[in-house]
Amino acid sequence: MKNKCWVVKIGSALLTNNGSGIDKALIAKWAEQIVALRAQEIDVILVSSGSIVEGMKRLGWNTKPNDVHKLQAAAAVGQMGLIQAYESLFAIHDVHTAQILLTRENLMDAKRYENISATLTNLLELRTVPIINENDTVATDEIKFGDNDTLAALVANLVNADRLVILTDQHGVFDDDPRTNCEANLIEKIHFADERLEQVAGKTGGALGSGGMYSKVMAAKQATISRTPTTIAWGREDGVLTRLSSGEHLGTLIHC
Repeated sequence: MKNKCWVVKIGSALLTNNGSGIDKALIAKWAEQIVALRAQEIDVILVSSGSIVEGMKRLGWNTKPNDVHKLQAAAAVGQMGLIQAYESLFAIHDVHTAQILLTRENLMDAKRYENISATLTNLLELRTVPIINENDTVATDEIKFGDNDTLAALVANLVNADRLVILTDQHGVFDDDPRTNCEANLIEKIHFADERLEQVAGKTGGALGSGGMYSKVMAAKQATISRTPTTIAWGREDGVLTRLSSGEHLGTLIHC
């Protein structure tokens, strides 16, 4: 019987501890959980942000530049540290990782789409953990996904994933902005077509990321094309992935 497949997306602010550098201790915890999921016959594809933020740290930049070529340079520098961290921490468990860099153009071309699908299928059959990021070094406004939430949803569609998990620095989707309203309530479960989703998901992203909760909600809607439910959860929650796999409810479930 074919294994289940999860697509797990990790955001920049979470991965780099709000810009202070790659949080290897946190990645180590996710790696351990992903190994546990594989033992339950759940394959995992990671969609990871963080290359630009890590590159900024390595280059000594305190603010994110507006110049696209400087951003591309930062991405090229930071991608080295990002993939090194994943490779070394999964190697502890004798698990190989594989790097895949994509642009929207790659998924718009039918032949490339098929090739990417075949590559991912083979990588999973070879028991590797594919790690996908946007190819920021060559992407321009015309071919960018805009954020890795969208990329994660498209990958979920590509592989007909059983679940999309978006790990973020927020606990899920709230009925109001919890940063300004301490009485805001977490929405535990909601249908993707519920009009409240877009109303409560603010469009403003953080200083380090490019998405915000709005892009995560839009990604969840995109994922429903392949009937894939999405969980938006706090990435620092202890055992978040293994607890989700055991059926525990965490964060916000956006279902079909």
